[in-house]
Amino acid sequence: MPIILITLAAVMFGLYNVFIKLSSSHINAVLGAVVLQFVAAFIGLALLIYQQTGSSEPIVYNRIGIALAVGAGVAIGLVEILTFVIFGRGVPVAVGNPLIVGGSLIVTTLVGVVLLREGASALQLLAVAMIIVGVFTLAWEAA
Repeated sequence: MPIILITLAAVMFGLYNVFIKLSSSHINAVLGAVVLQFVAAFIGLALLIYQQTGSSEPIVYNRIGIALAVGAGVAIGLVEILTFVIFGRGVPVAVGNPLIVGGSLIVTTLVGVVLLREGASALQLLAVAMIIVGVFTLAWEAA
């Protein structure tokens, strides 16, 4: 498992949520999401250009890949707007982020195991069950 990349992704995702929380009281939620998406698009475009500069490898894609990436873009665009709104209403990042991320873990685990037929060990399912208990406990205490 590429632990360094996973750790870096986790740190960046955490900072993403902290920056949204800090900016949410200073910017319209939709404008904040648009700015965020433009910056992300420019970074992705710059990396794509860098990757392709001097490379003879073609960019690999097909219609299914493009359609699924569009679906992911729609989902994350709505998540970004909702996150700005949630944090803009005063929900602490230490409560809102674990609820959002924990809830998303429940959804992705169910989709992975049930629809995508990915395997999960008993220990992995126990860990997910503990996350579910933690999400409900945090939500109950926050309410």
